[in-house]
Amino acid sequence: MNTIQSISHFHKLLSLPEPKHPMVSVINLSESVFIEDEVWKGFVSHHFCVALKRNATGKIKYGQQHYDYDKGVLSFTAPHQVQYLDLKTMDCENTGYLLVFHEDFLLKHSLAKTISSYGFFSYAVNEALHLSEDEENDLLEILYKIDKEYQYIDHHTQEIILSHIELLLNYSKRFYERQFITRKNGHHHLLTKFESYLNDYFNDNSAEKELLTVHQIAEAMNLSPNYLSDLLRVHTGQNTQQHIHEKLISKAKEKLSTTELSVSEIAYELGFEHAQSFSTLFKKKTKMSPLEFRQSFN
Repeated sequence: MNTIQSISHFHKLLSLPEPKHPMVSVINLSESVFIEDEVWKGFVSHHFCVALKRNATGKIKYGQQHYDYDKGVLSFTAPHQVQYLDLKTMDCENTGYLLVFHEDFLLKHSLAKTISSYGFFSYAVNEALHLSEDEENDLLEILYKIDKEYQYIDHHTQEIILSHIELLLNYSKRFYERQFITRKNGHHHLLTKFESYLNDYFNDNSAEKELLTVHQIAEAMNLSPNYLSDLLRVHTGQNTQQHIHEKLISKAKEKLSTTELSVSEIAYELGFEHAQSFSTLFKKKTKMSPLEFRQSFN
């Protein structure tokens, strides 16, 4: 697998001069020409990338998802994720900006610990953020300040740039929440599909099952796990794992109160390999053990 290890390497692949800063760069796509190179057929990098694409064409594959560039969209990629770029679909009218920063640029800064909380770095590329004109201008202003800051490097540069990056990520989080809400008609379908999947899964007693996972249900819905959890959190106040636990405990209560099944048998039917794991979760959620619940109900 090819690796893009440095900002300098990235600039060379885009026919750009040496970067002003070795760890961070704001790249104007209208000034870039992607050179023919084997690296685009499959690569990983050590960089975070925020891509603001405008009037752009091209196709990129990130993970298992393909994405066609569109007008006014923001997408995020994290280090060490496999990517592919189809140069045949690129043209010379691509416009927009790439903010690229090396993962080591975050070291000794609080953002190194908190950047994992921005779930959109692991969204699928078809879950990109569609920006309004005002939102786009807010982000362009931040990119301009980052670009201006690294023109003259001193001991304040890193702190100031990372503060701008953190501000951009917080704006992006706000804009994604806006998108979740304004696209409620389409998301209503997803929420209904999610609820149906949970009901079908826990009502199916015909076969052995493993414990339902966030990844499993996200894959069934053709969404990335983080996108699904963030969508649910905005609309319901709970993430995917909390919904799974809520449905699981509800089903457990039903079985404890209406059947003579043992706790071990109920745990097995719900997908637990060990009854003790089920009992621990049940007590954590209800403040009672399964047997205590059965006795109190009776």
